[in-house]
Amino acid sequence: MYDFEIVAGTKAELYREVLGALDALTSGEPDAVANMANAAALIAQYLPDLNWAGFYRMVGDELVLGPFQGKAACIRIALGAGVCGTAAKMRATQLVEDVHRFPGHIACDADSRSELVVPIIREGVLLGVLDLDSPIPARFDSEDAAGAEALVQLLAKRL
Repeated sequence: MYDFEIVAGTKAELYREVLGALDALTSGEPDAVANMANAAALIAQYLPDLNWAGFYRMVGDELVLGPFQGKAACIRIALGAGVCGTAAKMRATQLVEDVHRFPGHIACDADSRSELVVPIIREGVLLGVLDLDSPIPARFDSEDAAGAEALVQLLAKRL
């Protein structure tokens, strides 16, 4: 059983502590699905104001739903479609303050108002994306992007 005590004062400290917990959870575990599942649970538990946290895996030429925490979600997303598909196609983090203003936004959960999506790339290969949604407009900022990118960088080595 894992029991993490994460009581960070700042956002940067929070992400450092979650990164340490993710390292402990995934260290030595070779199964990608298990590592994504624990990562989604950890993120959902410790990052405030999220209504969805999870992964889309690159399967063939599209993103396919992976482990997540939240409401049932869209199963398949084409490259370039919505925030997740855009992050995957561009291979760049997408920080969206208002999803209703994002061209082609896919509304899997009508409660989501802002979104942060980070592509997972290992040795030049796109493995998928980490997707974080919030019901709060402009919930995510550059500190969240940097923190989520650090989580993905660690996780990419273990998928």
